[in-house]
Amino acid sequence: MNKLLLLLLSVYSIGIVQAQDQYIERQGEITFFSYTSVENIEATNNQVLTLLSSASNEIAVRILMRSFVFQKSLMYEHFNESYIESDLYPEATFKGDIVDFDADLEGEQTRIIKGEFTLRNITKPIEIKATIVKTNNGYMISGMLNVLIKDYDIKVPPILSPNIAKNIQISFKFQYVPHENQK
Repeated sequence: MNKLLLLLLSVYSIGIVQAQDQYIERQGEITFFSYTSVENIEATNNQVLTLLSSASNEIAVRILMRSFVFQKSLMYEHFNESYIESDLYPEATFKGDIVDFDADLEGEQTRIIKGEFTLRNITKPIEIKATIVKTNNGYMISGMLNVLIKDYDIKVPPILSPNIAKNIQISFKFQYVPHENQK
């Protein structure tokens, strides 16, 4: 509970919180997939915290790296200890703006989200094509992006290099509901 409170306060410090039109997702889903000739690597994280301001079109996402679940415990260990170094870099973040977002539009809209993704304390600008659906009490946002491991200084031992993809496919799905602290 203390970790969730600390995490929520950290997201607030990103600066998108306003008094109204706030939406939150505490159990967002992020999946990553890496194809290799030896074995595909896939993991899912269902503990992603994200905030959306429909008034300013801003979105913030906080991902705890140790919350990814792998099919094999050895993959989890290698991911956290050797590649991401989760003890040094426990989280990844994204902060961005949804371009031309119409908060009142019923149905589905496809939009570009421009922002900055930080992984291993390296921040890079990214653009994400996302699908946004207005629901009865919030929004559902989903999409996919590709991340190059070299952009975030993820070191792969030369002997394993042929077995690790250079490009990681990341998918996400967030179901936002009104933030309960709204007045």
